[in-house]
Amino acid sequence: MTEKLPPELLADPAVIAARLKRIERHRARMAQTPSLADDAPMGSGAPNRHGMPKLPPGQTPARKWPVLDVGVHPTVTAAQWRLRIDGACDKPLELDLQQLQQLPQVIDTSDFHCVTTWSKMDLTFVGVRVSTLLALAEVQETAAALMCHGYDGYTTNVTLDEALKDDVLVTWQVEGKPLPREHGGPVRMITPQLWAWKGAKWLSRIEILTADAPGFWEQRGYSMTAYPWRDDRYG
Repeated sequence: MTEKLPPELLADPAVIAARLKRIERHRARMAQTPSLADDAPMGSGAPNRHGMPKLPPGQTPARKWPVLDVGVHPTVTAAQWRLRIDGACDKPLELDLQQLQQLPQVIDTSDFHCVTTWSKMDLTFVGVRVSTLLALAEVQETAAALMCHGYDGYTTNVTLDEALKDDVLVTWQVEGKPLPREHGGPVRMITPQLWAWKGAKWLSRIEILTADAPGFWEQRGYSMTAYPWRDDRYG
């Protein structure tokens, strides 16, 4: 059964802070992930926000933000949108867009690296940290990864050590405007320290797993880990 918390409780900083303490064990492992700790990263340009080269190897800056998907374009209105968080957690949740927007919001500027060799730099997103959502759901000790599901049937895996980073967002706004449908609106996930396919468009469910598992592209030969600065594109 999903937990139906009133918006004022969902947004209570004390509740969120208390529940975040339960996932602090991942902080040390996060600091050792390749996009933060690689001593020989691949790529070019001045250091980015995390000390890696600005552009991963093989990437070219894009003027526009290209549109890529698996060919299904669901129509989900802001009023219809729901996000379910379940699996290896003690308090499964279901949120609508209004509830998501009443949670602590983050404004974050990050880069968007697509495995098809383009990078859109310096996009400013507004949304909620995935760590906040997982804290509210009270992730269990056995949790290891997420399977992110889209309304289009798309799935992709993200380990907890990556998903809990501060720039991994469930986002509803980009560049000061509602997230466009073609880019996954009304709500998508972004993973700036991984290849962008790890951020599901039209996000509908975050399933918490006790063991990592492949999603749509991972089943078709793409990398389970997707580290841009190791040119980690395929399995």
